[in-house]
Amino acid sequence: MRLWTVICLAWLLPALMVVSPSAAIGAEGFRLSAPAALAESGFLKYVLPRFSLKTGVRIKRVAEGEEAQAAFVAQGRGQQVFTGLGQTWRLRILAPDHPGVKRFAKWLTSDIGRRTISGFAPEGAPLFVPADMAQAVAETTDFTGDAKRGLRLAHENCGRCHTVSKTTRMTNIGSTPSFFILRGLPDWEGRFRSFFAINPHPAFTRIKGVREDFAIDRPPPIVPLDITLDDLEDILAYVAALEAADLGRPLERR
Repeated sequence: MRLWTVICLAWLLPALMVVSPSAAIGAEGFRLSAPAALAESGFLKYVLPRFSLKTGVRIKRVAEGEEAQAAFVAQGRGQQVFTGLGQTWRLRILAPDHPGVKRFAKWLTSDIGRRTISGFAPEGAPLFVPADMAQAVAETTDFTGDAKRGLRLAHENCGRCHTVSKTTRMTNIGSTPSFFILRGLPDWEGRFRSFFAINPHPAFTRIKGVREDFAIDRPPPIVPLDITLDDLEDILAYVAALEAADLGRPLERR
């Protein structure tokens, strides 16, 4: 019996030493540290599993200051990746040769990574946006646009889905909120300024100087919406002058 056991082990050991593809992918896993504020926002629980599902690379989040191969930081050196909670967040790579870290850094700035970042919207509007988008939007802070031109642009670009004026009440998609309803929301300005990062807009919107084109393997499902930041400023000037819909008192959570 002992001889048979030895023979079996001799046969099984080489097979056990072969690394399967899934194990090889798992070997790319790494530890990522992040401040408590970022972790408590729920952002990491939203983003990290989606990256792992796409790539097979597992990430273990650890507290700030613990041993890690990469870290999200709000100050100091690192690649700017997204903005939120009042600051710009950077990815600091602590293990430059680690394959999993390399994939994560590349994914964060890819189209799907950027869409994932802006897709985290616990209150209806993105809590974080890619750093370059935030920078472009920050350059326009006042309603200095042409409201009359903004009305025309809203009809041409937004009217296929939204009611943008009283003359388009019967031509929009009923499930989309009107500009009057959106104007009544306390965060209406932020929603309009970052609309191109809020689903479903990223799938068909191009903004000159912010997002030039779509990924080759992800063409827009409908005729693209092409707009500039100046166009957006004119639309904002128009929306700012609208009479907001009366949405009543906000619901109280119990």
